[in-house]
Amino acid sequence: MKASIIIRTYNEARHLPDLLKGIRSQVSPGVESEVVVVDSGSTDQTLDIAKHYDCNIEHIRKEDFSFGRSLNLGCASASGDALVIVSGHCIPANDNWLANIVAPLADGRVVLVYGRQIGNGTSRFSECRIFEKYFPPASQVPQEGFFCNNANSAILRSVWQQNPFDESLTGLEDMHFAKQLTSKGMAIGYVADAVVQHLHDETWSRIKNRFEREAIALQYIMPEVHLSFSDFLRYTCTSIFHDCGEAIQSGQFIKYAPEIVMYRISQYWGSYRGNHYHRKISRQRKERYFYPR
Repeated sequence: MKASIIIRTYNEARHLPDLLKGIRSQVSPGVESEVVVVDSGSTDQTLDIAKHYDCNIEHIRKEDFSFGRSLNLGCASASGDALVIVSGHCIPANDNWLANIVAPLADGRVVLVYGRQIGNGTSRFSECRIFEKYFPPASQVPQEGFFCNNANSAILRSVWQQNPFDESLTGLEDMHFAKQLTSKGMAIGYVADAVVQHLHDETWSRIKNRFEREAIALQYIMPEVHLSFSDFLRYTCTSIFHDCGEAIQSGQFIKYAPEIVMYRISQYWGSYRGNHYHRKISRQRKERYFYPR
């Protein structure tokens, strides 16, 4: 099997070298690989790094960017049987990540698979708690439902060709894609031993924006989901309470308490705002979502 590893980038110079080194160090017998970088106007050293590692580079203009459109561009230029998607700020946690994430595709159990995500010593406490919730230590192949995450996933090329990503969404193109596949009777799965460190270096404003644009997309994918202001208050308070309890048990309450409060407020305020945003997304708003300063 040939795997095309597709990386979306915008100013990813901080973590891209470690990602590409991690890809080079993979032990994956029987799996040939190539790397396709889809860049949307980086102004740092991202493109120099990609060239140094002999990546195939595709370009997309800022004004044309969406997560789905950039992935479709990368998938179209790839030649692999499996399309492996990984974020430019994710790093394989071991040298069998690639072999593990394509294995369920190669043996025909599923047509789409996503892998585990973890933080590292610099990650936000609450974000690590989110990783623990959505990316548990036990695999499920196939799984129930259509949750999926393109920070660490793989798709059969033949399936993508018949079901390209929605290019209009502000986020969650992965869940929309998975929902379309499962509605057609295709199986997807979760592989816990295909692990990456997902490293977000975000301000509180960027965290809010991330959850806001995802909530806008969720309106389209699951219009039955509504988040009231009382839900915002309840979810925020409940999450802070549980996170602080975990921090106390781990002896890290004093270190992480202020961060926990700020993270959960940013998360749920962004989700609330996005859930109640019904106007067409302006170019200025897209700039804020996709290219935060």
